[in-house]
Amino acid sequence: MNTNVLSPDTCQDEKKSASRDWQIISLIGLVHAGSHFFQLVLPSLYISLNHEFGYSFVELGLVTTVFFVVSMLGQASSGFIVDKKGGRPVLRFGLAFMAVSAFLIAVAPGYSVLLLAAMIGGMGNAVFHPVDFSLLNQHVGPKRLGHAFSVHGVSGNLGWAFTPVFMTFMIVVTGSWRIAAAAAGVLLLLLLLLTFIKAELIAPVRHVKQLNPAEAQQTMHFSQKLLFLLKNPALWGAFVFFACGTVAMSSVQNFTVPIMGALYDIGKEVASTALSLYMLSAGAGLLAGGFLAGTTRQTEKIVGVALFSSGLVFLLLATGLVPSSFAIFGLCVAGFLFGLAGPSRDMLIRRVAPKGAMGSAYGLVYSGMDIGSALGPVAYGVMLDYGQFSGPWIGAGLASFVAVAAAFWVAYCAKVKGL
Repeated sequence: MNTNVLSPDTCQDEKKSASRDWQIISLIGLVHAGSHFFQLVLPSLYISLNHEFGYSFVELGLVTTVFFVVSMLGQASSGFIVDKKGGRPVLRFGLAFMAVSAFLIAVAPGYSVLLLAAMIGGMGNAVFHPVDFSLLNQHVGPKRLGHAFSVHGVSGNLGWAFTPVFMTFMIVVTGSWRIAAAAAGVLLLLLLLLTFIKAELIAPVRHVKQLNPAEAQQTMHFSQKLLFLLKNPALWGAFVFFACGTVAMSSVQNFTVPIMGALYDIGKEVASTALSLYMLSAGAGLLAGGFLAGTTRQTEKIVGVALFSSGLVFLLLATGLVPSSFAIFGLCVAGFLFGLAGPSRDMLIRRVAPKGAMGSAYGLVYSGMDIGSALGPVAYGVMLDYGQFSGPWIGAGLASFVAVAAAFWVAYCAKVKGL
C-alpha cells in the first residue's frame, strides 16, 4: 500500500491553500506595481515641467530627492508600525497618500507645491516594502514564498515600465501633463478600492503561535528592537547593497531620455520606450531569477555574477561608442541581469532578517533603497547640467560593483551565524 498517496480531502485543502496564496500574491503584486508606478510619475514629467516652469535638471532632481528622503525616514520607522498594528491599514495609508500627491502635482502652480507633493508622496511610498514582505511572509505558505518574492519583484518592474508609456500616452492624447498626473492619482485610488474589496485576504492573523526564544525580540520595546537591529552587521551590509543598487538603477529611471538623446541621438518617444523595455527586461530577469535562486543556497554568487555583468554593460554604454541600434539592446541586457539578481537577493536578505521583527528589519534594510534614490538624481542632475551625459551610467556601473561586495558581506555574516 502506497502511504504517499494524498487523500481527496488533503488534495482539496492543498488546492484551496494554493488558490488563496496566489490571490494574496496577486493583490500584493498589484499594489506593489502601483507604488513603483508612482515613483516614476515625477521623472516622467521632467521635460514637461522644464518647458512649463523652466526648472533645471538639478531642481527637478531635488524634488525627487525630497520624495525619497521622506520615504527613507518613513520606511525605516514604518516597519515597526507594521509589526505592531498589522499591514492592512498601513497599506491603505500608503495608497491614499500617493493618490493625494498625484492630485497635488496635477494642480501645482509652482515649485513649492511640487515639493509638498513630493513629501506627501514620500510618506505614502515609505510603507510598501515593510508591508508587502510582512504580509507575504505572514499569509503565503512556505511552498510558494519563493514565487511570491519573484512576482513581487516582477510587479514592481512592470509598474516602472508602465509609467513612462502611460504618462507619455496621456500627455499626447490630452495635451496636458496635469491631466496625466491626475490620471495617475485615479489609478492609485482604484488600487485603494481593491484593498477594501479583497480585505479578507490581508486580514490580521488572529491566532499567533507561542513565540520561541529566537523570536523573543518581537516582544521588545521600540528602542530595544531598534538597537538590536542596528547592531546586526548583516543588515548594514544589506542596507549598503540596496543603496548602491538603487543608485545604479536611478540613472536609468530618471535620466534615460536625456542620456539616450545626447549619447546616441535617440528621440524622446523612442527613449521612453527604451526605458519601458529596460523595466520589462528586468522583469523577465526576475522571473528567470526566481527559478535560478532555488538551485543553490549560496545565492550571493548569483547576485555577484549578475550585478557585476550589469555594471560592465553600463560602463560600455557610457562610452557612447555602441551603435545606436544596439544601445537599446544593451540597456535591456543590463536590465535583465539586474532583475536576475532580485530573487537571490531577497532569499539572501531573508536568511539574515531576525524572526519576529520581519517588518522592522525589512523597513531598515529597504530604507537603503530610498537613500540611493535620493542621492542618485541630484548627483546625476549635476552631471547632466554640466554636460557630462556619460556620468550617470559610469556611476551605475561603479555602484553595481560596490553592491556585489555588499552582497558577499551579507553572505559572510550569515555564514558566521550559521544561517
